[in-house]
Amino acid sequence: MAFTPVLCLPCVCVCVCVCSKGSDSGLKADKDGVSEESKVDSGVPEVPVPPDDTPEVLNKALSGLSSRWKNWWVRGILTLAMISFFFFIIYLGPMVLMMIVLCVQIKCFHEIITIGYNVYHSYELPWFRTLSWYFLLCVNYFFYGETVTDYFFTLVQREEPLRILSKYHRFISFALYLTGFCMFVLSLVKKHYRLQFYMFGWTHVTLLIVVTQSHLIIHNLFEGMIWFIVPISCVICNDIMAYMFGFFFGRTPLIKVSSRTSELSYVMAGYRYFVCPVEFNNDSNRFQVDCEPSELFQLQEYTLPGVLESVTGWTTVRLYPFQIHSIALSSFASIVGPFGGFFASGFKRAFKIKDFANTIPGHGGIMDRFDCQYIMATFVNVYIASFIRGPNPSKVVQQLLALRSDQQLYIFNSLKAHLTEKGLLRAAEAAA
Repeated sequence: MAFTPVLCLPCVCVCVCVCSKGSDSGLKADKDGVSEESKVDSGVPEVPVPPDDTPEVLNKALSGLSSRWKNWWVRGILTLAMISFFFFIIYLGPMVLMMIVLCVQIKCFHEIITIGYNVYHSYELPWFRTLSWYFLLCVNYFFYGETVTDYFFTLVQREEPLRILSKYHRFISFALYLTGFCMFVLSLVKKHYRLQFYMFGWTHVTLLIVVTQSHLIIHNLFEGMIWFIVPISCVICNDIMAYMFGFFFGRTPLIKVSSRTSELSYVMAGYRYFVCPVEFNNDSNRFQVDCEPSELFQLQEYTLPGVLESVTGWTTVRLYPFQIHSIALSSFASIVGPFGGFFASGFKRAFKIKDFANTIPGHGGIMDRFDCQYIMATFVNVYIASFIRGPNPSKVVQQLLALRSDQQLYIFNSLKAHLTEKGLLRAAEAAA
């Protein structure tokens, strides 16, 4: 008896919520009324608290509620709005998604850099903001140039300006960064050496955390939108459940079985729009999402172990192999992913701020919503490289076509000799 699960096999998402009543209730005051953290970090300037930017319409509508329930409704309404926007950009396609990822990256970088600027604004460091944004430009130029060359090799080789930029891409990237490095050295002021080098490190760590990991999100998108949507959905579900249980149960740590990632994976795996890599079509001169789905997204029949067979009564089940991989994704999102949030919370506590910014009423800044997403994107990229992605013959052919004729002939003869030695070429000719 075979069974095709559509609303079965829910993936276990462990939703660990360590919440507190109040922003700093976890800090215990000593007998003099000063927290231990204040003693340790007494020399760290505090970042100014941003004003409340909740829309006036919501303020009037929720004016009769306590601040706790007001925040609940504001967060809820904005969450629904963000989820609706998320579905809308998915409908617009992968290229729009990539532009949104770039915009999110820039905003997250701005929020973290602004914290550094606000903390040490009184020192009026020369060129700090200008150099920070310049380094952001350099790093993005390097990463996106590598991506364009890798995924759109045919388009790059066809256009002369792009071919030149691709050929000397790394040298140009290094020259741009070296220019910024020299500008930083020239901007050093004797009485602020330590502080300037501190902010130089601040900028580069921010680039490492934000730009590098957001670039991995782009790589995941190129493998198919399902590798973007499912991991993000896992983190969103985990965050929502963490907030829900934290709101109603205070500081009680909970382990909650939630989310139906397997069902989401089942539905999406049946559509080429979600599972096909993003490719450039030379004939139509357009980016397309169309392919013959790989075995990963084709239904397979699996025999259940004897224990599960006795419990469920099924001898076999039909699943997409991707559903099995989704278990690993959801497990990471709920067990390890929250540590990205814990890291961000520690960072904010170090500077005595509640949120990175007040971009989204009730939620804080963009970085407050993406602290777990970045570490999740890194895991997905490593997971794909380790267990999913194999050699891509089409990319090899594209690169071969870009070689000189004598180089192509050399490779042809070498490959012919290798296949003949293994007996494959003769067998192929006999079959023809």
